[in-house]
Amino acid sequence: MAYKVIVWGTGAVGKMVIDEILDNPEYDLVGVLVHDREKVGLDAGTLVGREPIGIPCSDDVGAVLSLEADAVAYFGPTAAFVKQNTENHCRALRAGKNVVSTAMSPWVYHKAPSVPADHLPPIEEACRDGGTTCFTTGIDPGFMNDIVPALMSGVCGRIDSLRIQEIIDYATYEGEAFEPMALAAPMDRRGMLEIPEVLIYAWGPTIFYLADQLGVDLDKVDTVYEKWPTPEPVESAQGLVEAGHCAAVRFEIRGWVKGRPAIVIEHVNRITAASAPDWPRAKIDDEDCYRLIIKGSPDIVQETIFRGTKGETPAVAGCRATGMRAIHAIPAVVAAPPGVVSADALPIGPGRGTMR
Repeated sequence: MAYKVIVWGTGAVGKMVIDEILDNPEYDLVGVLVHDREKVGLDAGTLVGREPIGIPCSDDVGAVLSLEADAVAYFGPTAAFVKQNTENHCRALRAGKNVVSTAMSPWVYHKAPSVPADHLPPIEEACRDGGTTCFTTGIDPGFMNDIVPALMSGVCGRIDSLRIQEIIDYATYEGEAFEPMALAAPMDRRGMLEIPEVLIYAWGPTIFYLADQLGVDLDKVDTVYEKWPTPEPVESAQGLVEAGHCAAVRFEIRGWVKGRPAIVIEHVNRITAASAPDWPRAKIDDEDCYRLIIKGSPDIVQETIFRGTKGETPAVAGCRATGMRAIHAIPAVVAAPPGVVSADALPIGPGRGTMR
């Protein structure tokens, strides 16, 4: 029997997920919830560039959540929209629908002390009321930052340090990443992610997850943030970046163990490959990658590149992987006891139905 799925949120990730699961025999799309009024009534197949499938997009939350479904795949707004995301999660959970989500990055590891104390009690209560389970994942945070490093640590005899890098070219990216990072802005403009507490809010739980997986105590978690000014104008999908404005950012979230930064998440985000030439780059023939670097016994360097096969850039292909990680977690989430769960409580979900 296929798992019946409601997709809530049809931005870039949600649309790619719909496109993928329509061909997957393990999953059955039964409903689509949208926020954009212009999408209401549009057939879900048409929305993703296919023939109509007889499922209209809707903004009637109550009606869609009344449908028979095993899970809601929630691809709502970012973690900046705590109230909206919390209300939507709770509504789905109380309606008897398990939830797999990519929206609230701090919930990737719900046991982390960096998760605000008022975030999860409403979700836990909704799980109890609905007898349902809530799982938040993603690619970074989530998957590339938790499962992959934890798995690779299991082949080491000793680990001195663990670093996870995201190296992305944003030249063709049309998402909302520029403003929070202050990309393309004057150098004196402070982006939201330059605030240490915001970086720790978003990525800190993954640092705590890895520390718990490795069985170490953290002295502290801190951050580093650097910006690089372009000496000449640079074109991007979001417009011209003027000379002297920020064309690359590099930041770290660092978990300190025994006086050293031992667990580090590092982002290197550029507008065009020519920016910040001295900062880390992919070793393979691509500028976009996720790289795991373990120093220890043995040393390990693992590079993962997502290459789009449908015309999208590697960054967008990574968004496709983000959504499908959530979808392939559905069988394990449905089988899990009610409550909030993180990756440590679930088996790794294989890509069922993908080889056809």
